[in-house]
Amino acid sequence: MSEPEDQGTPEPAAAPAPRPSKRLGSRLFREITGVGVDWRSALLVPLLAILTALIVGAIIIALTDIDALRNWGRDPGAAWRETAGTIGNAYLALFKGAFWGMKPWSETLVAAGPVILAGLAVAIGFRAGLFNIGAEGQMLMGGLIATIVGFYFNLPWPIHLPLALLGGLIGGALWGGIPGLLRAKTGAHEVISTIMLNWIAIRFMDWVLRTDFIKAVGRQDPISKDVLSSARLPQFFPNDPFLRLHAGIVMALLAAAFIYWLLYRTTVGYQFRAVGYNPDGAHYAGMSVTWMYVLVMAVAGAMAGLAGANQILGPLGRATPGFSAGIGFDAIALALLGRSHPAGVVLAGLLFGALEAGGRQMQVATDVSIDLILVVQALIVVFIAAPALIRAIYRVRTGDEAERITKGWAA
Repeated sequence: MSEPEDQGTPEPAAAPAPRPSKRLGSRLFREITGVGVDWRSALLVPLLAILTALIVGAIIIALTDIDALRNWGRDPGAAWRETAGTIGNAYLALFKGAFWGMKPWSETLVAAGPVILAGLAVAIGFRAGLFNIGAEGQMLMGGLIATIVGFYFNLPWPIHLPLALLGGLIGGALWGGIPGLLRAKTGAHEVISTIMLNWIAIRFMDWVLRTDFIKAVGRQDPISKDVLSSARLPQFFPNDPFLRLHAGIVMALLAAAFIYWLLYRTTVGYQFRAVGYNPDGAHYAGMSVTWMYVLVMAVAGAMAGLAGANQILGPLGRATPGFSAGIGFDAIALALLGRSHPAGVVLAGLLFGALEAGGRQMQVATDVSIDLILVVQALIVVFIAAPALIRAIYRVRTGDEAERITKGWAA
């Protein structure tokens, strides 16, 4: 009986080709939002972006000073001094209006409270790889529920205020959970669904504020009934009408501490971040990525709803169609500036609050328009969204580049 022929050693099967990432531009997303970026870029690039925005803002002030431009041909020295004086006076008024005295600090913190809460709503979405553009609509719905609870129920303050805040939180969470559910069940992208829900919330507010149930008695314009005093956030200086500082800033700081604890001290927060780093890896590890999206968007909406409640139960006391004042859109820039970290969001919120409070004083004390503040905020966003440009301008090296250079020197 003949022996079988030697078939030889079988060749190993070729390794499967790596599957391309489902999320296009994920590297750019992580670099812009700060997810997975080294600490050097996370701290230095935003600071340089602010500095660059202020420099460009100074150039804009100089180019819009018509009188100084006319003097450049006759007396360049005098024109330079006039231009420098205008820029210096504008930025000095900006600083004084934000920090110089109790009233500026009060206005800065009042403006910072809701924008911090809305920034947290966007930042927690970034951490999970989601782009929550719906903070504006979530603010409106949370503020509406807080308004209804605030004027409909007549309860003692220790019960009424927490109940109104809870209403704002639930209203925002439900509105934020809708795009999360659509993403989980149908794959609808959250950018599209949140933009559409923003417009739905805006138009819904236009209608509901004209209903007899919510509209103020004797008013024909869309203004709600006043929130009862038992549902208002307490003021720190109730006897001074010029100091509007209230407990909303404390609520914002507590919310930032909660989000930090949730993200970095809990299993759920770990799953949020794992989904943000690599949704495919998180799925293979046994995490329910789809339902993580729902939960993330619900938590984000809850933070934005608290921002709306902060506005209604704090300085306003009633709802109007534009009570959110575009804070939900500013929150996107704030989250980018804060690198999607709760501590960074707080610092960026203080900066935005200072720009708003100081911008009003700058317009009063100088001829520079408050619109310059909007320009500076927009420039900050532009430079934050182009970290490679900032690093190229200031020759900032990333951690990997610095490590390669160090190894080259050692060799």
